Amino acid sequence: MNIIQIRILRNAVLITGLSLVMAGGIFAQVNADGTIDTGDKYANAKLKSDESPEVIAKRLEWWSDARFGMFIHWGVYAHDGCFWNGQDGRSEHMMRILEIPITEYQKIAAQFNPVNFNADQWAKIAKNAGMKYMVITSKHHDGFAMFDSPSNDYNIVKQTPWKRDPIKELTMACAKQGLKFGVYYSLGRDWHDPDCNSNSGNRSNTWDFPDEAKKDYSKYFERKVKPQITELMTQYHPAIIWFDTPEKITLTESRELLALIHHIDPNCIVNQRIGNRLGDYAVQEQKIPAGGEPRPWETCMTLNGAWGYHKTDENWKSADSLVHSLIDIASKGGNLLLNVGPTGEGIIPAPSVARLEQVGNWLKVNGEAIYGTTSSPFGKVEWGRCTKKEKNGNTILYFSVFNWPANGKLVLPKFSNKILKSTLLANGNAVKTSSADNGLVVELPPIAPDAIASVLEIEVKGAINSEFN
Repeated sequence: MNIIQIRILRNAVLITGLSLVMAGGIFAQVNADGTIDTGDKYANAKLKSDESPEVIAKRLEWWSDARFGMFIHWGVYAHDGCFWNGQDGRSEHMMRILEIPITEYQKIAAQFNPVNFNADQWAKIAKNAGMKYMVITSKHHDGFAMFDSPSNDYNIVKQTPWKRDPIKELTMACAKQGLKFGVYYSLGRDWHDPDCNSNSGNRSNTWDFPDEAKKDYSKYFERKVKPQITELMTQYHPAIIWFDTPEKITLTESRELLALIHHIDPNCIVNQRIGNRLGDYAVQEQKIPAGGEPRPWETCMTLNGAWGYHKTDENWKSADSLVHSLIDIASKGGNLLLNVGPTGEGIIPAPSVARLEQVGNWLKVNGEAIYGTTSSPFGKVEWGRCTKKEKNGNTILYFSVFNWPANGKLVLPKFSNKILKSTLLANGNAVKTSSADNGLVVELPPIAPDAIASVLEIEVKGAINSEFN
């Protein structure tokens, strides 16, 4: 078997494996045991910090209230919807999957011309969806900067005919809409850099740079990471730096990078993927933990199968499932960062916009049950989820009902607090409640106010006192 045949066979195996992953709606690297491999060996470990919990909580205050944000994966891979020379690259990882040489990938960049990009339109879509912040890929694993990077010419301003800086335009557009703005940065994978290696050879560029032993992550860190993070911080002043795939970064380097960021802006939020158990909050990718997390956390999730735009991917999640996921995450004290993948022309696909509008319409009526809430004080309830707020020494409980009871009676978990008010959030109509041995019985109208999820608002005196506390 010659070299070309070996490469074709290896690519076929990779594509077959990714096809199986695509069927499950997940495009991240997947381990043999089915878990998602982010390159972060501390993904499930308790975070540590040299800062006090009070300082971190203050930094996260707006973020914890926000609960819902827009993730955007956009780059050169979107030019032909993750296809190259007629070959299906399957996802935004197409450069690695098809082993596209850097010289050929640069030719795709030379054609990338998103003439229909409109930053104000993107920000309005996020705002109308009820999202409170936006995070976009400033540099993904392909190493291509989607911003004007003075330290590295491999960027959208220098390499494309478009010659515009979408990060700058989105920064301004989000400010107009009152959205916080953040940037994603691939920390431990960069297929354009000869020194960026990974914890596993199949995640780094071994077709252009085959000798992994000669690669020195520290050189890449000094040459590219630190200058570009400095540029992102000083040019765009992001509220969040959302790192991905820490891979080979050392504890010393993670600390140095965090110090660099906070020297420029002490209020900038950094996620756990800065590596080595540092960062302000944990990340769950494409999944919602059954019991939540003991630390601040966020689920990042796709609207369809891929993160980046894939022109044949029609595996769209329903508006119902998106709202239910948002409620479920909020009930466990987390945030939802929901991804869209714009086209090579700069358009957020219509199915994404339609679903986001539906989520936004639900939030316009029921957002009080999401924004600024904390996790449920109760155990699991089969018919829906619960969130809560503390107000003037009392507690407001929001019960989001997914499955409306056919008999008009809903049994809530037990608590002994005096009820001050019980209404439907959608219309303000009062509902009757009565105590029973198995909990609080609520009498509901025969038809749910909202087909997706109807919210029952119950205000009680004092802090909640339940058998689950």
